[in-house]
Amino acid sequence: GPGEAAITVWYSSKVKFARFGIPFDHEIAPNVYTEAPRNNYIDDLVIEKLRALRIAPSEPVGDSAFLRRAYLDAMGALPGPAEVERFTADPSPDKRRRLVDAILESEEFVDYWAYKWSDLLLVSSRDLGNSAMWSYYRWVRDSVAKNTPWDRFVRQVLTSTGNSRVKGELNYYQLHRNTIELAENVTQAFLGLRITCARCHNHPLEKWTQKDYYQFANLVSRVAQKNGTGEGDVVVYRSPSGDINHPKLGKPLPPRPLDGEELALDSLKDRRQHLAEWLTSAENPYFARAVVNKIWANFLGRGIVDPVDDMRATNPASNEKLLTALTKDFIEHDFDVKHLVRRIMLSATYQRSSKSNATNADDEVYYSRYIVRRLPAEVVLDAVSQVTRVPTRFSGYPEGTHAIQLPDTQVNSFFLTVFGRPPRVNVDAAEREHAPTIKQALHVINGDTLNNMLRDEEGAIEMFLKLGLSNAKILDHLYLSALSRYPTKQEKDALVRVLDEAEQATGADPLERDPRRKPLEDLMWAMLTGKEFLFNH
Repeated sequence: GPGEAAITVWYSSKVKFARFGIPFDHEIAPNVYTEAPRNNYIDDLVIEKLRALRIAPSEPVGDSAFLRRAYLDAMGALPGPAEVERFTADPSPDKRRRLVDAILESEEFVDYWAYKWSDLLLVSSRDLGNSAMWSYYRWVRDSVAKNTPWDRFVRQVLTSTGNSRVKGELNYYQLHRNTIELAENVTQAFLGLRITCARCHNHPLEKWTQKDYYQFANLVSRVAQKNGTGEGDVVVYRSPSGDINHPKLGKPLPPRPLDGEELALDSLKDRRQHLAEWLTSAENPYFARAVVNKIWANFLGRGIVDPVDDMRATNPASNEKLLTALTKDFIEHDFDVKHLVRRIMLSATYQRSSKSNATNADDEVYYSRYIVRRLPAEVVLDAVSQVTRVPTRFSGYPEGTHAIQLPDTQVNSFFLTVFGRPPRVNVDAAEREHAPTIKQALHVINGDTLNNMLRDEEGAIEMFLKLGLSNAKILDHLYLSALSRYPTKQEKDALVRVLDEAEQATGADPLERDPRRKPLEDLMWAMLTGKEFLFNH
């Protein structure tokens, strides 16, 4: 049938693939492609692919939906009602550019990307303890706040020595004390490669051999640790000896990065330094490509290579030209994460509507439309708290702490667990659950989290009623807060009628609770349990 498929051929450690495509049977006028919005090279390469497959791109997304999308994807937060009103009323043609620039300089951007990289680096008190976990998290967050280039960020993780309390990045080695586990984590976290199969035999779906595996493992076999002076801290240092034997040969092999230059077993050069030089090099075909793919997936809902941490040769990109161009851009701008985020967010591709047309309803691979997806656990909880104006309380943390600011996935929260918060045990991207489940539906319908927030005497509903706002104004504020849009005329007319009837009901006692409170609780519950709220679109 129509679409694309890859044919892969491998022999021993050699792998080659070719991608073949058959256009869909859609009649699309040439001007659909020539007149499609193009803001940068991303759009050129996406449109080129869509034209080849005869898929028409969706229309540009409206201002209020773009504002909500940008906030959630880059900061993990909703825009406030005033921000929605201000942005939608602004006639400036460059307001989206200015919005993206403001997002990149916000504290919420730092919180969000500290949370994203904490997932990658498995920041958690589960195996580290509380003190070490905080040291690790603070280093991650400080690095994001400084916009530390990605190559330098990873190089610090791999090559640092000293006390883990002073240098938070050293807690990476506390988590991965086993050489085999450490080698596998390095490749999957920073290269998007899963080499575990090569531990016992040549990889059946990759070019990596068992020899490659044990040579790579010997790059990190001389990392040593001893107890530090404080509770939970360790001193990481370079050991002068220590090798991993190849299980079949019964002897160690010279350390060598994947596809890199090997070191002699008796070389005096720091093996981790040799690894870091190869791994973070602009010439490395895996390193920049892996993080670019992860960042792209954060904004577009799917990696150009999917899953994002399975970038083997036999799992080719859906748009190789696009991934190559993004990677080149990232490297040429010194591994600057903010630069890449800005480039993606300002593309017409990112700014497309999620609404499908007659040709792209089934497309979730070629970026002809924005892919609708459920919000992550922490983002959902913070959004509920923001709309209800009731802070979530986490044991041991100050009131007002957002879920996305929690450094530790061990903090008790039934809501976060149900909505798929990862335990941060494995670097596998699938550890975080994104799919909606029956348990999630039951919890938002019957659970305490949402219902307690709705009934809170100091929450949003009580505030609206005490301010004496008209029913129409209350509805405007609710919709702007939760959905970043005004209610439609049909929605507003129907709901104003419900509130008016409650207010005028026979027997309503003006000294009792405002009779509108119950229908407002029901309305807010319906909004906060609906797809329009729980999904980014």
